[in-house]
Amino acid sequence: MIFFVLSICYYISFYDFGLLYFFQVGFWFLFLRVLFFGGWLFLCLAENNRTPFDFSEGESELVSGFNVDYGGGLFSLIFICEYGMIIFLCFFSVLFFCGGSDFLFKVLGFCFFYVWVRCCFPRYRYDFLMGRAWKLLLPFSLFFLLVILVFYSKFSRKDSLLGFQGLVKKTLDYCN
Repeated sequence: MIFFVLSICYYISFYDFGLLYFFQVGFWFLFLRVLFFGGWLFLCLAENNRTPFDFSEGESELVSGFNVDYGGGLFSLIFICEYGMIIFLCFFSVLFFCGGSDFLFKVLGFCFFYVWVRCCFPRYRYDFLMGRAWKLLLPFSLFFLLVILVFYSKFSRKDSLLGFQGLVKKTLDYCN
């Protein structure tokens, strides 16, 4: 996941996530990199151990997975943390790919997507996840990161601002 985040940061030429939101007012990064967004969603679902990729629990094979050992407050804390992580990754998904207005509405839409995927898709085998993560997504994210780094090292000059950073600087200078 870190290579996906670094690719986005290098793509916009800075690490300020506050300005990343305003870059996408007219055009979302989702439409610019559809395959990249699909890989990001795949990794978010796998990171949360949600139903297509919930290999740590295996609720249907066991009584209730790891939940048998916990009861009361500890049981509720597990699920509060799980859904908190879902909201956190939905927040970053909207920030990275769907900026602009109606931020909360988009976060809730991504949360609905998580619940919908849990209801509609069967559990995959463990080798499917490992194959996609190591053989497809890791080389894809490294390749995308390498292309961005080569592009900026070849075409950027110290006397001119290139890419989105220059656009933001010009916009902020114009507004002030």
